Amino acid sequence: MRILLVEDFSVLRESIALGLREAGFAVDEAAEGETGLWYATTNDYDVVILDLMLPRIDGLSVLKRLRAAGKRTHVLILTARDAPADRVNGLDCGADDYLVKPFVFAELLARVRALVRRRYDLKSPVISVADIEIDTTTRTVKRDGQVVELSQREYALLEFLASRAGQVVSRTEIWEHVYEFESEAGSNVVDAFIRLLRKKIERPRLPPLIHTRRGHGYLLGKLP
Repeated sequence: MRILLVEDFSVLRESIALGLREAGFAVDEAAEGETGLWYATTNDYDVVILDLMLPRIDGLSVLKRLRAAGKRTHVLILTARDAPADRVNGLDCGADDYLVKPFVFAELLARVRALVRRRYDLKSPVISVADIEIDTTTRTVKRDGQVVELSQREYALLEFLASRAGQVVSRTEIWEHVYEFESEAGSNVVDAFIRLLRKKIERPRLPPLIHTRRGHGYLLGKLP
């Protein structure tokens, strides 16, 4: 899944981004509001983590413009402003969650995962598709009860396909949600990772679960 982090304090931004990447997220970073707004309106993010006290354009203005542009991306405000009035104002301006600094990274990560689940209308942290189980908290995958070892990128690809189970997902959508803005990933790279993922989750005695729709993309699920 792909996250936009808008934070002007470089040490904190780099620390959060590193932690999110280690947790398997693709992360784009912006150090001020104008760039953050451009990223958020140009790309389709699963979650935007937004500081309020930003140079050029403040966080609330970014949020308001984002909503005025019709973007429904889930936004988590991350700020030192801890007054109840600030929380109320942030949520009323269109934020989906509000976390005050200083914070525990584990809580930030849990809130991000919850927003991702909300985006894809998933109530449980475990996604089940046919005989595959994906635990999005521990990032473990099982097929037919057997653990499947995946690389970070393979896992991110599988989780995104599983969140859209039964739907055809285009290569462009995969790139937008699995890779970072500066990545040079293209359709060939996506196809290569699909092949690697197939090799790891397919079993000779079990039906295939990743299906190709030529000219359209890929679908995860058992066909009727």
